[in-house]
Amino acid sequence: MSKPYTEICKSAKYKLTGNGDRRIELLIESFEHMDLSMDADMYGTGSIINDFEEELAQLLGKEKAVFFPSGTMTQQIALRIWSDEKESKKVAYHPLCHLEIHEKDGLKMLHHMESILLGREDRLFNIEDLISVAAPIACLLVELPQREIGGQLPAWDELVELAQFCKEKGIKLHLDGARLFEVLPYYNKSASDLCGLFDSVYVSFYKGLGGIAGAMLAGSAGFVEQSKVWKRRHGGDLISLYPYIINARYSMNKRMGNMKAYWQHALSVAEGLNKIEGIRTIPDVPVCNMFHAYFDASKETMENIFASIIEKYNLCLIGNIKAIDGLSCKSEFTFGDSFSLLPPGLLEDALNHLESEIKKRQV
Repeated sequence: MSKPYTEICKSAKYKLTGNGDRRIELLIESFEHMDLSMDADMYGTGSIINDFEEELAQLLGKEKAVFFPSGTMTQQIALRIWSDEKESKKVAYHPLCHLEIHEKDGLKMLHHMESILLGREDRLFNIEDLISVAAPIACLLVELPQREIGGQLPAWDELVELAQFCKEKGIKLHLDGARLFEVLPYYNKSASDLCGLFDSVYVSFYKGLGGIAGAMLAGSAGFVEQSKVWKRRHGGDLISLYPYIINARYSMNKRMGNMKAYWQHALSVAEGLNKIEGIRTIPDVPVCNMFHAYFDASKETMENIFASIIEKYNLCLIGNIKAIDGLSCKSEFTFGDSFSLLPPGLLEDALNHLESEIKKRQV
């Protein structure tokens, strides 16, 4: 390749995954139907922020909600509140939880908390893993879906069992719902039905919803009031957050009802990939709009193959490939608006080309 694969991807007219390129015009689009004479929010007050918080609280079935500029800030604060209430520094979650692997130990360094890792990295944790924890814990964090293992989800009955166990043992239950709306079609439940199992809930506006940034934390009125104090302490109480809020609301209304279609796109592409020798997906049958694909070839080999597809079909099948070792690699597929923009037959042709190129290298 004459230039890095990620640069080649940017040149493709069509993208298989995502909601399109993150351009500043997206902010302008979300302001098109706004009354530009509206007052901005100031330090967490004003109708532009408080109305949205109330809307989300009702949607999630909680007493109150508060808007945050960052999900990382949101979840550390949620766990800190529950830790203080239970007078325990121990919280439990999956070994590949975002707080454990992506936040530079913020929970531990800023809040001096201890994480208990449940189960193994390659699977969802279960009730047996939780029961096996000897030390008392303040809070259990459940991520739905579990991103780092392909967006896997526990069965509804398993979630109910976890919730009942936590309630009996006095363990607070927090939902990492960064991709909350993406999982609702699988469970065939409303957001409030699902969130009703949890004491606190975090949702993100920039993942499947495609917003610029921002998050919401919801729970009881007392919990949310405490979170506002911690938001100020964390420096998250900006004088105005309205660009994020307006875009978050716009993006949510635009895409929240499309999640079942995005899931169907994931199902069809995973089915096509699993028919190609040397490729497998986890899960083999996706349970939301996300899955991981594993390739029995090096990162360099797969980048060359995907680059050839871009050159021939002007279609980027996937933007980021991660090496596992010298003989294998993987990638994450997450579906949004882009899939529906593909011309008829283009994806089938690209997958046939992918299969052909892999076979050539297997000879």
